[in-house]
Amino acid sequence: MVVCTLHLIALNDGVSVPTFLANLRASNVQPIFIAKVLRWIILPSHQSTGRLLARNKSWDLLLGLAPDATIPAALAASDIDAQWTVSYGVSAKVLSGYRALTSQLHAAAASARVPLPRTADRDTSQDLESSPELLGWINELPTDLRHRPVTMLNLLAFNPGKKDQYVRYGKEFSSRVGSAHGGRVKIAARVATGAQGTAAEEGWDEIAYVHYPTLNHFASMLSNEEYQAVNKEYRLGALKDTFILCTMEVGDDGEVLGQGRAEKL
Repeated sequence: MVVCTLHLIALNDGVSVPTFLANLRASNVQPIFIAKVLRWIILPSHQSTGRLLARNKSWDLLLGLAPDATIPAALAASDIDAQWTVSYGVSAKVLSGYRALTSQLHAAAASARVPLPRTADRDTSQDLESSPELLGWINELPTDLRHRPVTMLNLLAFNPGKKDQYVRYGKEFSSRVGSAHGGRVKIAARVATGAQGTAAEEGWDEIAYVHYPTLNHFASMLSNEEYQAVNKEYRLGALKDTFILCTMEVGDDGEVLGQGRAEKL
C-alpha cells in the first residue's frame, strides 16, 4: 500500500491550463493523471464546504500525484489561486496499472454510443438521480465532448455503522447496475492522513474515481430504474456526506483524451 495525493486546483487569472501543465513538466512533476474539471454533479452538504465552495469557486484541474510527488512551492505561488488535497492509500498494483487500464477503457469507449435520456423526474440530481438541469447541460455541450470518456471523483463520508451497506452498493454497481452502463471504478481507496492531507481531518472516509464511456452513459444510468432501486436501498442511507465532481482526463498539452477529434478545454 502506498499513499498518493489528489489535488483540486483553481488557477490564477491569466494562467491557462496548457501553461500550468508546461510549468509542471518543467518542474519535473509527472502526474499519474491530469483531468479537467467540468462541473459538480453533487455538492457536499456540510463537510469541507468552506474550502470547496467558497465564493462559488471554479476548480480547473484535478491532478493525481504519485507518492512523494509534490507541486513545487514556487509554482503554487505563481500559478495557483486555491488548492484542496486528498491523501489516500492505494495498492502498488492499481497505481502501476492505472495508465494501461485508462488506455483500455478509452479504446473501448470509442465505439460506445447511447442516446441521452429525454426526460427526468427530479428537479435536482443531489441524490444521484437524473434531472432536467443535468440533461440540459449535457445536451448543450459540443457533440465531440458529449462522446468523450468522463471520470467522476466521488468523496464519501459514511454514517456510523453503515460502511457495510455502502460496500453492498459497490458490489451491485460493479457487477451489474453500474457496469451495465459502462461504469468502471478505476481507483477506490481509503482517505489517509498525509503530510499534505486535510480530507481525513474534515471527516471524509473514502474516494472512488469512476470511468464512464460518455456523459450519455452516466445519464442513462441515473435514469435506470434498476440502478435507482440499488441507489435508494444501499447508497443514500449509508452516506453522511458526499460530493461528485465530473472530470475529463487530458494529456500534458491540456487536450482531452479519448476517441474523436482532439478539442482543447
